[in-house]
Amino acid sequence: MSQYRTFTAQDAVEYARQFGGLDDPSSLVEAQEIGDGNLNLVFKIFDSAGVSRIIVKQALPYVRCVGESWPLTLDRARLEAQTLVEHYQHSPQHTVKIHHFDPELAVMVMEDLSSHRIWRGELINNIYYPQAARQLGEYLAHTLFHTSDFYLHPHEKKAQVAKFINPEMCEITEDLFFNDPYQIHERNNYPAELENDVAALRDDAQLKIAVASLKHRFFSHAEALLHGDIHSGSIFVADGSLKAIDAEFGYFGPIGFDVGTAIGNLLLNFCGLPGHLGIRDAAAAREQRLTDIQELWNTFAERFQALANEKSRDAALSAPGYASVFLKKIWHDAIGFCGTELIRRSVGLSHVADIDTIQDEAMRHECLRHAITLGKALIVIAELIDSAEELVARVRQYS
Repeated sequence: MSQYRTFTAQDAVEYARQFGGLDDPSSLVEAQEIGDGNLNLVFKIFDSAGVSRIIVKQALPYVRCVGESWPLTLDRARLEAQTLVEHYQHSPQHTVKIHHFDPELAVMVMEDLSSHRIWRGELINNIYYPQAARQLGEYLAHTLFHTSDFYLHPHEKKAQVAKFINPEMCEITEDLFFNDPYQIHERNNYPAELENDVAALRDDAQLKIAVASLKHRFFSHAEALLHGDIHSGSIFVADGSLKAIDAEFGYFGPIGFDVGTAIGNLLLNFCGLPGHLGIRDAAAAREQRLTDIQELWNTFAERFQALANEKSRDAALSAPGYASVFLKKIWHDAIGFCGTELIRRSVGLSHVADIDTIQDEAMRHECLRHAITLGKALIVIAELIDSAEELVARVRQYS
């Protein structure tokens, strides 16, 4: 019988004392629940001096915003812990450190990041971290290259694919990204004023074929171990530092999905900025987001190419020029997946604060409409956009 029980704050303190790896575990005296997500309990554990020392995270057996009518597998906690451990091996400077994991309790103890801030909030507040986009590109390049066919022996790669199979969480992604926004569904969430815009998504045959192609790639292309949900709310930043967290959607999938999701969240912020800042400040911040996107992709592509040149182990994939061909395919995938992120965050179940916290209702609707229009365009014309600079030009065209 499973030992699973939902943790209380005191349970979290006692667990952190036992498994936090601290020199003075008895100093831990208090826990505060800080999680604002739908899938987990997250506790910050404090010592007697009021200093936060460690984090305890436990998976819930259901989606909290929906309730027990939407059950979830607890095995996602294992997958998250193992994804973060694997990513930490390849990018320790940009991945949260996992100290301990218990599969029966679906709980992990991890590094405290109180010195950092969630990137999404900083982007909304127009607080700029000049290295963040490049650091995210480095994280994606190192984690995705080292878990790909370029680097892993075929036997090891296939064993890893089996180890990280994640059907329940992938089904959530498949529904929220590729199904729900393009049909009438009770999970969809958008203002009535956007009904015509959303109906146009359902009626656009060209768009739905392009989305079907992206979904098929998500189904069938086990290219590398993805984070699976790499948005600005799952990234912590500080001066000179970036750390990825929250990898319960980790699985082997198309590399462009992680890259596209990351770019998509920068574009969601781009769309929402006029609702948070004055005209001149919003224009300047938007230019910075476009620069961030170029830096993210160019850093990723340059680093992935360098790793392929230095460390590829497969004879065929080491052929001169192949890594460049592969990166072009990743890029086109990324643009399409970026578009699905823009749309699903505008009309689907889970929105983003970049737009939802805009106080002026008319402006909020306009920002949502912008995200939908931009997302639709990027999905349809993804194959025509060959560089980050061309993407920026297209964003300007639809803004």
